[in-house]
Amino acid sequence: MRRILLLTGAIVLVDTLFFAALTPLLPHYAHRLGLGKAGAGLLAASYPLGALAGSIPSGIVAARLGVKPTVLAGLTVVALTTALFGIAGTAWELDLARFCQGLASAFSWTGALAWLVAAAPAGRRGALIGQAFAFAVCGALLGPVLGGIASIGGTGWTFGAVAAASLGLALWAAATPVSRPEQPQPIGALMRAFRDRRVLLGVWFVVLPALLFGTLGVLAPLRLSALGVGAIGIGSIWLFTGALEAVNNLLIGRVSDRRGPLVPIRVALVATVIVASLLPWAAHSRYVLAALIVCGGLAFGAFYTPGMTLLTHTAEERGLDYGYAFALVNLAWAPGQSMGAAVGGAVAQATSDAVPYLTLAGVALLTLAGLWRFRRSS
Repeated sequence: MRRILLLTGAIVLVDTLFFAALTPLLPHYAHRLGLGKAGAGLLAASYPLGALAGSIPSGIVAARLGVKPTVLAGLTVVALTTALFGIAGTAWELDLARFCQGLASAFSWTGALAWLVAAAPAGRRGALIGQAFAFAVCGALLGPVLGGIASIGGTGWTFGAVAAASLGLALWAAATPVSRPEQPQPIGALMRAFRDRRVLLGVWFVVLPALLFGTLGVLAPLRLSALGVGAIGIGSIWLFTGALEAVNNLLIGRVSDRRGPLVPIRVALVATVIVASLLPWAAHSRYVLAALIVCGGLAFGAFYTPGMTLLTHTAEERGLDYGYAFALVNLAWAPGQSMGAAVGGAVAQATSDAVPYLTLAGVALLTLAGLWRFRRSS
């Protein structure tokens, strides 16, 4: 169990490392290539759009061929596309490399997390998902540091090192034993899962934080840059945020096992409404904005572990293959992250940063009300 947890953690860490590395580099690319907020949002959205394209295929491969081929395919293509991103020089090349990297990461995430949950005791599932997600958060917090290093030492060498690490993980996964599915599950089982309200609820609690992080990941770095904060400073803010978020997910995983996943979700919704409502009023102070980014990371990141735990419990009750369950995670996360980045950036450019932030605060408030009604009806 420990070996599978470490392998899963390493896989999601490397994936999120590259994903988050764009945060401090976004102002650099926006300035060098003449991108506005909409163009920067499209670049940020390319990765989750790729993950969306790969979500259902990754679930099919995991459910029919097994988790190991799914992981190996994902890690190999992640390595190639990460290296290509490092040497890309135009906007369309960067967008395409990010898209393909996101598509490949859907395979590595789906395969790795399905591998972990299939081997996990039911009473420890939330804790193990929380630990795996803590690895992902570590990648997210080290990603901006990597982006800061790339802004100084060059993107080619920096992302080439990440590509080599991904190939090393592929060799580790290839040497780890795992059983193949005895009876491959048809795609119809996944389609029928969409009729279950509990499945849709778990999916929504992956969509919502993705929307929040997608918007924050575009607007906050650009605003910090306008306030005079450089790539290293932006990376440091995300590093500190991610460190707290990693510890928070370990605690949330244990709470999800003991008191149920909906308890931390309610707390996260209240905190999200408060933080998202305050973000528009921090536009003129780098210190206040940095503090709210930290609070936002804790509030927004508190959805993922209980949301995935809720989804895997429902999948087990339905007899749904875990490969399909985590394909649903990618299917939920990808449009949320891409819409948050692309639509949030475009709306902010057309109006102001306050509009997307306050809209998301309203969405979180409506979700809190809807969750109360769902509990009464259940």
